[in-house]
Amino acid sequence: MEIISKQYERVFNHFDEDGNGRISPRELHICVGSLGGDLSESEAEAAVGLVDSDGDGELGLEDFVRLMEGTKEEEEKVEELREAFKMYEMVEGCGCITPKSLQRVLGRLGQAKTMDECKSMIAHFDLNGDGVLNFDEFMIMMT
Repeated sequence: MEIISKQYERVFNHFDEDGNGRISPRELHICVGSLGGDLSESEAEAAVGLVDSDGDGELGLEDFVRLMEGTKEEEEKVEELREAFKMYEMVEGCGCITPKSLQRVLGRLGQAKTMDECKSMIAHFDLNGDGVLNFDEFMIMMT
């Protein structure tokens, strides 16, 4: 844990361009961009707003660590959802969840549904109206 804290502190100090012990949304935007990331200024402001514990519009070290840890947790959740998605889509291998594949997997899980019920479940989250769920739609359904 101590090693992780030191690593975060080094990254924090790198992002803190003016050395004031705080990371502004502008500093976050610039540093993420310099590392090859894509974070707009408005996204940086939103990210700072989510974890800014004292409401000053900037990140202290503890706020920064919470932001980084939250990012790891989100990545882990997305990876878990990808694995679950594969379980559903591998039935037909089309890269999406069809009513038929949903019905089969739910049946295997002991939650038998009719084809109409499966179509209805998919329709509720089918944002592009193609009758199947892609991964993005699946993520919305599962969160």
